[in-house]
Amino acid sequence: MISLTLNGKTVSVDAEDDTPLLWVIRDDIGLTGTKFGCGIGMCGACTVHIDGKAVRSCITPISAVKGKVTTIEGLDPAGAHPIQAAWKSIQVPQCGYCQSGQIMQAAALLKEHPKPSDQDIDAAMSGNLCRCMTYSRIRTAIKQAADAKPAAPSKPAKTPTKKPATTGSKP
Repeated sequence: MISLTLNGKTVSVDAEDDTPLLWVIRDDIGLTGTKFGCGIGMCGACTVHIDGKAVRSCITPISAVKGKVTTIEGLDPAGAHPIQAAWKSIQVPQCGYCQSGQIMQAAALLKEHPKPSDQDIDAAMSGNLCRCMTYSRIRTAIKQAADAKPAAPSKPAKTPTKKPATTGSKP
């Protein structure tokens, strides 16, 4: 049994040490906002925060998680984080598949660089792919969020629990 802090709550899961954090979040805990894209940490769809730093959950074994994990569901459950508000205002998503990873990466960028330059944005976001090519809207939303006043933090998201899968391997 492995315990971790996810979106402000302690959860326990029955998972092998080498199980990627992504599959623990999606399959064992039941939060599906974090997406599977490439499985090799190159597309950014699976981005979550560990202690505020953006990490690729598809290549992070659960045994390596030593801090507090935040998913898109826990960033701001009311959707009032400045980057989430800007995403809606600018209408960034097209298909939406990459958006949770993009938002999590952008939120980590703004935490580290509250007023990022174009170079900061390019460096931070270059590992997050968008097949719909909404990169100009992503940049505009990041700049809008940087200019916004920070939203008051809301309560942590409820973390549903699912019984761990006992058969088969995770894709």
